[in-house]
Amino acid sequence: MTMNDPLQRACDEAVAELRTLQDLVRWGASRFNEAELFFGHGNDNAFDDALALVLHTLHMPADFPSEILPTRLTSSERRAAVELMGRRIKERLPTPYLIHEAWFAGLCFYVDERVLIPRSPIAELIDNHFEPWLSNPHQPRILDLCTGSGCIAIACACAFADAQVDAVDISADALAVAQRNISAFGLEQRVHAIESDLFCALETETNKKNEKRRYDLIVSNPPYVPVTEMAALPDEYHHEPELALSAGEAGLDIVVRILDEAIEYLTPKGILIVEVGHFSLAVVERYPDIPFLWLDFKRGGEGVFLLTADQLADHRASLRRSA
Repeated sequence: MTMNDPLQRACDEAVAELRTLQDLVRWGASRFNEAELFFGHGNDNAFDDALALVLHTLHMPADFPSEILPTRLTSSERRAAVELMGRRIKERLPTPYLIHEAWFAGLCFYVDERVLIPRSPIAELIDNHFEPWLSNPHQPRILDLCTGSGCIAIACACAFADAQVDAVDISADALAVAQRNISAFGLEQRVHAIESDLFCALETETNKKNEKRRYDLIVSNPPYVPVTEMAALPDEYHHEPELALSAGEAGLDIVVRILDEAIEYLTPKGILIVEVGHFSLAVVERYPDIPFLWLDFKRGGEGVFLLTADQLADHRASLRRSA
């Protein structure tokens, strides 16, 4: 920003005239709304976004005591908060990338522009231990495909104390972030980051009986945005890796492969859970004979289906024809 930049002038004015934490949050929310920012990466409104940025600069937790809202800030604290909010406006960077922090299933993860920002309704399923569908809830073997930051894999490991989880991604950059989070949670012995194009690197993985490794649960939040819709996404999405969003002309390239191959890696009573967002109709139209169970969420979210190993086996021929 330059001295003649209206945003810079507004930032300078804020630093000079505002005094309290709530002053800064109100100012930031007003500027965010004025700039017509998009909110969909952890917060859904300008106020919460501004609050997250201000609290970050003050090294305060998200569950801060509300009594501190009227407290006065030093000039350096005001400047740091205003500069961060200025970047949010000018660069259209999602707040989690600015503070390198995103929450998922009640857990805090490190994120940067190498990974998608966690926001899947699958978190609610994890909180509920995938009840009543998971047949082995005590020592489940779980595969998280397209793991990104590792948030689903790690949240599953935290929910199931004796689970073994494989976290797979095709991106080495994403896996570096996932490994950082795995280490931060001390889960190196139970969550294993694997670079693989979906199941490819798992072909040679075997269990102690020298049998192909199989899972009680395969869960995935894969890329599912059609190429033709990428350009229309809000600016904030274009800071996320395209590899984690885009999936061919219809957005189903990855989902089709998962449906075709998953049966080879599930236990006889295993389940497959995949998120496709608001493209559920496209999935149903492509697979009209498949008995998808579309899951409901109390906390919001849509487009997550469940299939059992039996269903995948029964409809294998149909899945193959549509692959």
